[in-house]
Amino acid sequence: MEYGRPRVAVSSCLLGEAVRHNGGHSRNRFLTDVLAGYVDWVPCCPEILIGLGAPRETLHLERAPGGPRLVSRRTRRDLTSAMRTVADDRAARLDADGYVFKAKSPSCGIHGIPLYDGGTLVDRRNRGLFAGTVIDAHPLLPIEDEGRLTDPVLREAFVERIFAHARLRRLLESDWRPRDLVAFHARHKMQILAHAPERYYELGRLVASVGTRPRAEVAAEYAAAFRAALADRASTGRNVNVLQHCLGMVSERLDPARRADLVDVVRAYREREVPLSVPVSLLHHHARGEAAGYLGEQTYLSPYPRELGLRNHVPC
Repeated sequence: MEYGRPRVAVSSCLLGEAVRHNGGHSRNRFLTDVLAGYVDWVPCCPEILIGLGAPRETLHLERAPGGPRLVSRRTRRDLTSAMRTVADDRAARLDADGYVFKAKSPSCGIHGIPLYDGGTLVDRRNRGLFAGTVIDAHPLLPIEDEGRLTDPVLREAFVERIFAHARLRRLLESDWRPRDLVAFHARHKMQILAHAPERYYELGRLVASVGTRPRAEVAAEYAAAFRAALADRASTGRNVNVLQHCLGMVSERLDPARRADLVDVVRAYREREVPLSVPVSLLHHHARGEAAGYLGEQTYLSPYPRELGLRNHVPC
């Protein structure tokens, strides 16, 4: 399957750039040693962009009537306006399929950022000033921080979404025709059903209208609904439904023993005895071996390069 390379924005320090407040970096090995081989990075350090050096004073968020202020701890310099200007500019120009932010940063943290009133901690439920602006401007963009990417479920979900976003972006950037959107939708059927079954039919209605409505209008609506569908978390139950659907598509081509093997591994996944990679790999094998073209083309069976090995966790 052709995957292409997602464009992923990232906090520069996570790639090993020495831009942190202490003059160091926070290189993340999953990003630099694993994912880097399959994506194109768009690095950014907003604190450098507003003119701060490295090393520099530490910053924190302070409570204010108009919303949190970004303030340097020692000199009490208010950097809110400068950061909002940079954030608004970056958010407006962002062209990426996902974003990985630095955790616990008053600029880039996506959750749990402390808010102070003077020297007193009053709240831990905030976003960093820069990250919050980007998230508000792109609510359907796959976004994580490097801390959450240590969780195998969140890591797999993020990677699945950035590759799906990249495929959609490449389609819509091309000189596509109605038949291309139809083919795209058909290839993603099982993947969408694993996330948001009700949205699959909404998307189908949009595809059906592509020949009678302005193409740009349909593209914008389809893109928003597709991204919203993938933002819903795939569940074990929905995966089981999709696996059984896929089994039905290849079942008649298999002898009783191979059919029984497939039924058994789907059951084992449902009972949380094996990871999703086991039934999916077996289905993929049979789809190729039995020339089951429609099933073999489904992105659900291979939503990203297999070398990433992200479906190997047993569901809880």
